[in-house]
Amino acid sequence: MTSLTPKTFRLLGFITMVTTLHAQPLRHVQQRIADGTIEGVVSADGKVRTFKGIPYAAPPVGPLRWKPPQPVTPWTGVRPALDYGPRAMQGRIFDDMVFHDTGPSEDCLYLNVWLPEDQPHAKLPVMVWIHGGGFVAGASSEPRQDGGNLCKLGVIVVSMNYRMGIFGFMAHPELTQESGHHASGNYGLMDIIASLHWVHDNIAAFGGDPDNVTIFGESAGSWAVSALMAAPPARGLFQRAIGESGGFVADPGQSEETRADAEQFAVDFTKSAFGTSSLAALRALPAQKLLDATLKKPRPHFSAIVDGYVLPADGRSIFGTGQQAHVPLLAGWNRDEGNYHSFFGDDDPTLVTYALHAVQHFGDRAARFLKAYAATTDAEAKRAAADWAGDDFIAFGTWKWIDLCRLTGGQPVYRYHFEQTLPLAADAPAGAERIAPHASDIEFIFRTLPSRHLPWGPDERVVSEMMAKYWTNFAKAGNPNGPGLPEWPRYDANDGYQVMHLNAHAAAAPATDRARYEFLDR
Repeated sequence: MTSLTPKTFRLLGFITMVTTLHAQPLRHVQQRIADGTIEGVVSADGKVRTFKGIPYAAPPVGPLRWKPPQPVTPWTGVRPALDYGPRAMQGRIFDDMVFHDTGPSEDCLYLNVWLPEDQPHAKLPVMVWIHGGGFVAGASSEPRQDGGNLCKLGVIVVSMNYRMGIFGFMAHPELTQESGHHASGNYGLMDIIASLHWVHDNIAAFGGDPDNVTIFGESAGSWAVSALMAAPPARGLFQRAIGESGGFVADPGQSEETRADAEQFAVDFTKSAFGTSSLAALRALPAQKLLDATLKKPRPHFSAIVDGYVLPADGRSIFGTGQQAHVPLLAGWNRDEGNYHSFFGDDDPTLVTYALHAVQHFGDRAARFLKAYAATTDAEAKRAAADWAGDDFIAFGTWKWIDLCRLTGGQPVYRYHFEQTLPLAADAPAGAERIAPHASDIEFIFRTLPSRHLPWGPDERVVSEMMAKYWTNFAKAGNPNGPGLPEWPRYDANDGYQVMHLNAHAAAAPATDRARYEFLDR
């Protein structure tokens, strides 16, 4: 069986949509918000109201390029909210991303709202989703992030697009000078904060509770969740946080990039790419020309920085001293965030090569590494190498964020490990192994397994329903537990650092990996 390409997937989705609309026209509904009246739809099953492509800030174009998000200009009449707004400027970077919007645009600051039709005035909890993609790709229009099925569990789901790459995270001396906060960069984080202000000001009109908001995200979205906990401008805009694979805490001996370093990088890059670093000249360039320059290899790095305003200090300092927002936290990562090839290279994964590569990677610390990532067989060596690769990529920063919040946050912390492996596609190569890779948790949480063309079975459906209930329970009360679910204890030293293992036989157990992270932390 031939696998579906993104283009074929979009075509099939379009055909399905057209067929559905032809069979049963959707009922349109209107909603008054602060900036005007919008018109959305009720789903074909009559259970979900959806409003898409709502502007939450002015288009960041022309003189507003590299400016904090500005207020929306109110409109008269009824504004359609039937389709996703354009995604932020980006190239084709990640093959697993499929979009249902009109394409990339610098005019991208739009959000979406899903709510259960049978509870339009119930003062529902609000879950605000922040998509991942390394701050260079992604959008709220991915079908695996559709909030329609999740909201049926008694919450309102909001998702947004935000500026990324050079458009969202370029610092520059002239930008710092024109800023009222003597800061620049982090415009993408400011966009997310602006969307939270929109939620605070408008969500009650949809039946949501502006004082019960949970932010949640995956990968760069999870990193953003942790950064928002650390960001003074976001204080009070959310009451709970969920992080899925990512945290604003650098490895030991390293620190997040500073504004001064980012400014110098931008000056050097723009002079090299465009022959000028003048802010006026850069604002006059076509957006596509800016993007194209950043897509060349090696790709320049424009990401979140310690700018002195949105992020006043590095993550270790903020979380280590308890200066973050003190809110309940649910966070974790996936079993197969990394691949053993990152450790072994082209060598076979054996116990002998494992010890040799340990010396190559860690030198005189190799013995301590081999104790923390213990292995006695070839299979265990392969697994330990994959664990290290995932820790090195993203799990360590997530663990450190969780652990610091446990120590200084003064609120409940719940940790998970997502272990439900994906079924193999029909065209998978012989000998392929089932894994739980980075980002594979998204469609489980959103109850959108059909958005991915895989032979899903009963185990996957059970795990999806369980996770969706844990996540929405946490959004409702700051505690994931509820009727019919395996008990999920807090992550606490006094109880053995209990971790919820999310799979078809879910259960909590004391953490067995603490030695790994303490080794990396040293």
